[in-house]
Amino acid sequence: MVSRFFKSKDTQQSPMAAPSARPAEPAPEAADEFKPAPAAAADPHLFDMAEERVTLHRLLLDKINLSVLDTMTPEDILTELRPIVRDYVKTKTYALNAKELENLVQDLADELLGLGPLEPLLKDDTISDILVVGPRTVYIERGGRLAPTDVRFKDESHLLRIINKIVAAIGRRVDEASPLVDARLADGSRVNAVIRPVAVDGPQVSIRKFSRRPFSLHSLVEKNALPQCMADLLALAVEEKVSMVISGGTGSGKTTMLNALSSYIPHEERLVTIEDAAELQLQQPHVVRLETRPPSIEGKNEISQRDLVKNALRMRPDRIIVGEVRGGEAFDMLQAMNTGHEGSMTTIHANNPRDALSRMEQMVGMAGMPMSQLSIRSQISSAIHFIIQLNRLRDGTRRVMSIGELTGMEGEVIQLQEIMKFVRTGTDEDGRILGEYRATGIRPRFMTEIAGIGSRIPKETFDPSRKL
Repeated sequence: MVSRFFKSKDTQQSPMAAPSARPAEPAPEAADEFKPAPAAAADPHLFDMAEERVTLHRLLLDKINLSVLDTMTPEDILTELRPIVRDYVKTKTYALNAKELENLVQDLADELLGLGPLEPLLKDDTISDILVVGPRTVYIERGGRLAPTDVRFKDESHLLRIINKIVAAIGRRVDEASPLVDARLADGSRVNAVIRPVAVDGPQVSIRKFSRRPFSLHSLVEKNALPQCMADLLALAVEEKVSMVISGGTGSGKTTMLNALSSYIPHEERLVTIEDAAELQLQQPHVVRLETRPPSIEGKNEISQRDLVKNALRMRPDRIIVGEVRGGEAFDMLQAMNTGHEGSMTTIHANNPRDALSRMEQMVGMAGMPMSQLSIRSQISSAIHFIIQLNRLRDGTRRVMSIGELTGMEGEVIQLQEIMKFVRTGTDEDGRILGEYRATGIRPRFMTEIAGIGSRIPKETFDPSRKL
């Protein structure tokens, strides 16, 4: 039976075309391409996996029927590739054992279907970030710590081909005229790529991996990101439509926390999410997901977060969830929170709650509305109830550092009172930061304003004399 894997003109050259279990010898045309390597190449130490993978990939692109790849299972593709790789290695007289041969087959499949050398890293659920620094250097983040890997690309052209494969899948482009691009993979992982001339030392790629199993508050408690009583308080606040902002630095876990908190939104509510790159994993049945669109190469047809927030207000949402506020959309978000969309949530880049308020104030100013500073602050204090501060500590751990409640204005100053906080107590011999959670003694106002729920959180939770 003739394999669909190859173009019709190449079916007779295919090792799979022969009914015999033994792979056929390469046809003369293939033999010309599989030129024997010098005798010294038989030394396995001289075998360059990255280079041979790319060479084989280029050879196959001319021979295989690319249109059938999507209709074949991964195992079918591996079955078709094994005889080809075996013949190639035999002709080149490389000394590879069975495991090395199978690794080359898998790498070749990754080149055809996936993102080449990055595929094993993408499949490793313990890795949270992949950072490519040119074709020869790849770092990963695992457990909050960066570490180098032995993954590399053949050359800059190889890396650029992988980048173009990522951006083409979502209809975007990256070239000298447009050297910066944000994209996402099919699994939702967030990708940023920068190429020359902006990236002086060659293409740079940053991948924030998408968690297949979103963290729950329970799992965050297990990882010591926050104590159980703090999680109970936040879960109750979400259920009771307390509008909140999650503040933190890059990689502090803001999106993870937003995902975890969103699971406590009642399932009968209609939610609208707005993101630059869709990565929220809401579990509710009634969710409308909106995503921004960058401008075209001519600088037209951009759809910003502000456009989407304005449009979301016309979609009858119960809550609006913005992945991250960065500009003028902060004004529209505050308007939504103040006009019947309580319980809405967003994240913001800031190092502490006061900085978060200052940044929010600046963003509202970016909307270009004729508002005084006092008016802006009044909008913020009436719209936002909670600020949850997250930090990524020096030892790589991520923690909720504080929960603060906005209680209104005093003169021209927004009043912010801390409910619970993390207090550092030292560092152990392994460099891990030690500390404990404490209440400040202040009971959140929303618990006294909403009748009948105060009993769900024990009074001792707010006792400043005990550890949480």
